[in-house]
Amino acid sequence: MTATVAGRRAVRPAPPAWWADVAGSLAALSLLVVTALWTADGGARELLAGAATGLTSLGRLTGLLSADLMLIQVVLMARVPLLERRFGQDRIARWHRLAGFTSFHLLLAHVLLTVLGYAGTARRGVLAETWDLVVTYPGMLLATAALALVVVTSVRAARRRLRYESWHLLHLYAYLGVALALPHQLWTGADFLASPAARAYWWTVYLLALASVLSWRLGLPAWRSLRHRIEVAAVVPEAPGITSVWLRGRDLHRLPVRAGQFLLWRFLDGPGWSRAHPYSLSAPPHRDLMRITVKDLGDDSARVAALRPGTRVLIEGPYGRLTGQHWRGGGLTMLACGVGLTPLLALLWELPYAPGQAVLAYRARTPEDLAFSDELDRLAAERGLVVHHLVGPRASQPSWLPAYAEGLADAEALRRLSPDVAGHDVFLCGPGGWVDAVRAAARAAGVPDAHVHHELFAW
Repeated sequence: MTATVAGRRAVRPAPPAWWADVAGSLAALSLLVVTALWTADGGARELLAGAATGLTSLGRLTGLLSADLMLIQVVLMARVPLLERRFGQDRIARWHRLAGFTSFHLLLAHVLLTVLGYAGTARRGVLAETWDLVVTYPGMLLATAALALVVVTSVRAARRRLRYESWHLLHLYAYLGVALALPHQLWTGADFLASPAARAYWWTVYLLALASVLSWRLGLPAWRSLRHRIEVAAVVPEAPGITSVWLRGRDLHRLPVRAGQFLLWRFLDGPGWSRAHPYSLSAPPHRDLMRITVKDLGDDSARVAALRPGTRVLIEGPYGRLTGQHWRGGGLTMLACGVGLTPLLALLWELPYAPGQAVLAYRARTPEDLAFSDELDRLAAERGLVVHHLVGPRASQPSWLPAYAEGLADAEALRRLSPDVAGHDVFLCGPGGWVDAVRAAARAAGVPDAHVHHELFAW
């Protein structure tokens, strides 16, 4: 099976730029509403009523803000299409992380301030008061379990020590943490029950978060998987440790996926099928075929080479903004490192550039690591693509050039590879440090930041 030129698909336009301000304003407004409800319930007044009462009141506020940010986190990662198309997964993931760690620290403050406030009011020791709160107050055992889940799934040390698949599966238990915190708010949260306005607000945001997860994280992927009935058609080795998987299905032309995007894939081939993996399309989607290409990085990615034709596949997506909708119709410079070639290769087949109008610089450690040589030769012959192979060992710094070219200024090297790069749209895909180095080189070569397009897939 080989890739062929595909026409550009119709695609929904991304929401306008001002939508980012609207989304951010709504998130900020939710925090202001929470603070206003706390104030209306006497929270600010209690700050002046004594040390113990003031600590308890601050504990309530930090707990409410933490819960609100936790729900914002859930919505951010619920794969809401409007958010995905406007911001992209990498940007949303950064916001999710920021909201998550802020919520986590506010949650710790909530626990500490509440225990100190209650202990001061009851004139008891902190440990005794902690035990009494956990054991005797309704919903507190569930809230403690929720806190433990959030801690375990959020600590950086745990993330570094776990494989991606293990961490991702464990991190999903944070949803359970959110659910376990709800009874605590219902049974002992004075601010949750303080007024009809408070009840209406909290029920609304909880139900919106739940609806987002059920609709976009569960419902839509399940419906698309059932509708398109995707299965493995063929497995093709491309280079040492790099394997392409061709997938066939029903009415794939109705799947709103474009070259450059990625999906989350679950291969129903045995144990481990429940863990999803983000792989980009490496060829434009056709009516009945798609192709992904995977590098063996250990963990479950090694299973891909052993997949058998006929293996059923569940999908989630498509996601990603590294598509042709950003192309202005002129020159193209594409820079890829390793398996980062795959989404750019799909774009090179899809976009209708003129001969000599597109340049690809492909970075690899050794000649053996270069994949898709025949396909790149075809693109050069049939489409007039200019191909540069940048082969050499990795430099000590995250350079985008091989070690033998370190003496050449990055911007000058880029201009030699693509003389008209300053007027081109530049597409990048590769490891994070490498992408940062290429972006700096493009900027120094005169490419405006708005014309540099990339997406990171790190977790």
